[in-house]
Amino acid sequence: MIESRVRRWRRTFRFLLVGIVGPTLAVGALTASPAHAAAADDIRINEVVTTGDVHDSVELYNKGTATVDLSGWILKDDNKNSKYAIGSGTTLAPGAFRAFDVHDAFGLGSDDQARLYLPDGSTLVDSFSWSEHSDPSWSRCPDGTGAFGSADLTLGGPNDCGSGGVSPTAWPGGSSVATADASNVFGSDLSGLYQEGSVIWAAQNSGKLWRLVPNGSTAWKPDTTGGWTSGKSLRFPGGSGTPDSEGVTLTDAGATGGAYVASERNGDSSGTSRLSVLRYDVGSTSTTLTATKEWNLTSDLPSVGSNLGLEGITWIPDATLTAAGFKDSSTGSAYDPGRYGAHTAGVFFVGVEGTGTIYGYVLQDSGASTRVASISSGMAGVMELQWESQASRLWAVCDDTCDGQHRTLRIDSSGTFATTAIYNRPSGMADLNNEGFAVAGADACTGGTKPVYWSDDGNTSGHALRRGTITC
Repeated sequence: MIESRVRRWRRTFRFLLVGIVGPTLAVGALTASPAHAAAADDIRINEVVTTGDVHDSVELYNKGTATVDLSGWILKDDNKNSKYAIGSGTTLAPGAFRAFDVHDAFGLGSDDQARLYLPDGSTLVDSFSWSEHSDPSWSRCPDGTGAFGSADLTLGGPNDCGSGGVSPTAWPGGSSVATADASNVFGSDLSGLYQEGSVIWAAQNSGKLWRLVPNGSTAWKPDTTGGWTSGKSLRFPGGSGTPDSEGVTLTDAGATGGAYVASERNGDSSGTSRLSVLRYDVGSTSTTLTATKEWNLTSDLPSVGSNLGLEGITWIPDATLTAAGFKDSSTGSAYDPGRYGAHTAGVFFVGVEGTGTIYGYVLQDSGASTRVASISSGMAGVMELQWESQASRLWAVCDDTCDGQHRTLRIDSSGTFATTAIYNRPSGMADLNNEGFAVAGADACTGGTKPVYWSDDGNTSGHALRRGTITC
């Protein structure tokens, strides 16, 4: 569905979209607006502080490669008559941060806006609005290009984007990677993966779901029974449309409980976002599967390009979350599964490519959904999510947009997911367009290591699956 050249264009477009449009993030409270002054597009409102010891402050950041003279540039809130003029001789070097205390000109309220103009006072460069006070800071993550979210106060320096000071390290396993499929079995667009014992489930963007079985001791092939030989076509409820299926996961019920697929749009209407989680009965022998349930999350999520939506999905049991003290962002208190009635006994976490943000949802049997978490991955995009129960950690994976970076997150003492490790891709693997990642279970551990698998959307050299190892 998406050729390699289009994929490369897509990534270029994504960086332009995130950097210029500045999509919404964080519980529907924040909005960022586009810059309209082409010569000044590298200057961004990067952090806003409205309350606390340091308040009424706006930080600017230069994401470009040249120093910019800010003399006479104007900062405003939502009041057209109030303004703060930046002093003569003020410059901002590439990669530099500069905070301005605007309280003498205007105050930043709980429902307000920060706007940046050229000296003419009418050419808007960037703006950001919110509907609640910062706690303590509204910060872009990554600096200059990402969406705004709640973060620690870092005025004048790099924003706290969830890494917690963690530095990238070498891959925690073997450096070598080998192909794990026969030549040209899947073609391009193979995306999300999920391993269930001796089966790997694979979602393909073109509206297909595959059931893979071992092909020898280190490779996989399509199951030739039950109608899975060429993968099964997916449909929305009612039998219409073609989901752009990007991710797949199961619950503790396994395949008998259905496969849950993350889709970012209807391929038959590719210009429109449809950020949905779809449930499929994979026990059917039909070669076409119609979703038995859809949770359409589009209206609850930031507006993103139609090809920049849900990419990864994973499920974490309620018992695991409550034992770790997981905090429900919709209530501000400890997560209580009982308040949500009948659901899957867990929370689904989905990754949005366009914002690099992870969202947690309780998907109720009734079709209702409640967002219980919004987590900055610290990466430009999230292409895959995997919960590794053996290590009680959440994997967030980026493709060649981030040079194949992987991050792991765990629930910290505040009840939120925080980055615990940042891993570079294995040195033996090229910088591929890996959109899928699967971790084998504890039963696969041999000699202290176990297999992991990646799916390459680009089908590089005719192979879409690769195999590596991590320590158990």
